[in-house]
Amino acid sequence: MIGKMKVAVMTGIGKMEFIEREIPQPKPHEVLVKLEYVGVCGSDLHYYENGRIGGFVVKPPFVLGHEPGGIVEEVGSAVTRLKKGDKVALEPGKTCGHCEFCRSGRYNLCPEVVFFATPPVDGVFQEYVAHEADLCFKLPENVSTLEGALIEPLAVGFHAALTGEGRIGQAAAVTGSGCIGLVSMLALKALGVSRVYMTDVVDKRLEKAKSLGADGVINAAAADPLKVLGELTGGKGLDLVIETTGTETAAAQGIGALKKGGTLVFVGYSKTGMMNLPMGLALDKELTMKTIFRYRHIYPLAIDAVFRGKVDIKNIVTNIFDFDDIQNAMDQSVHNKAEIVKSVIKI
Repeated sequence: MIGKMKVAVMTGIGKMEFIEREIPQPKPHEVLVKLEYVGVCGSDLHYYENGRIGGFVVKPPFVLGHEPGGIVEEVGSAVTRLKKGDKVALEPGKTCGHCEFCRSGRYNLCPEVVFFATPPVDGVFQEYVAHEADLCFKLPENVSTLEGALIEPLAVGFHAALTGEGRIGQAAAVTGSGCIGLVSMLALKALGVSRVYMTDVVDKRLEKAKSLGADGVINAAAADPLKVLGELTGGKGLDLVIETTGTETAAAQGIGALKKGGTLVFVGYSKTGMMNLPMGLALDKELTMKTIFRYRHIYPLAIDAVFRGKVDIKNIVTNIFDFDDIQNAMDQSVHNKAEIVKSVIKI
């Protein structure tokens, strides 16, 4: 396809503008996708608000967005698995394929990964993108491109739940009820975890968690999570905690709420990259502590969970903004976090 496309670029801290660029041409192993929905991730908001995350620094003009769903418009000459008109969810990270991590199947740890909206790589707040066909996963007929755009965060949730070895018969808690907390809860429930409790300090997020199937919610600003979780588990404690807030307080509460031999999975990044935690208590309990980075080999599982109705992913969305309204969308998502749980841009 020859022509121009509209692209939303970040031109400075808190500033979005539109420009035109050439529609990309797919290489032999790529497909051209007409994007329909792109989720707004917490990392997008952090770049928008602060211009950097750690060593990744935005150099404007920069394109945000890495949670895309759309429809195949063209296929490269070597592509046989997809055809024009197929609905797809796009996995945003292209890896080298030959390092020790790729060769061992842990490709999410590839040091040469090219990942949408991770500086200096542009994201996909735009009308079209050419992407590796092997990273474009066909969606079943009953799965929409809106849901396809939500497969990326859901993959994070499943990676966390699987890393924690969540299973039937367990009692678990997720600290933080933002998007990643919610998808972690949904993944735990899909895996059969018997009871999943959610904590947060924002009532709107806890209401959303309850509506999506959480077995109990706790406002940590209004009640002592350790006391409430102790009561909910009959004093036994939790088998598993997934920590998504990146705060010392929530992580320490997770350690306190776990039973002996329990597991804590760290997902959220702290603002400083450092935490002071009650390690003596963790040692006394012989806890297992794990971390995750993005995901690997999860997209087919996540799509199947949505297809089979195991995960109600579309209802994590609280706000859908038109592409033309992207400045307002970003501003609202940054400054109205008490009301907006998950934003999506309709391209």
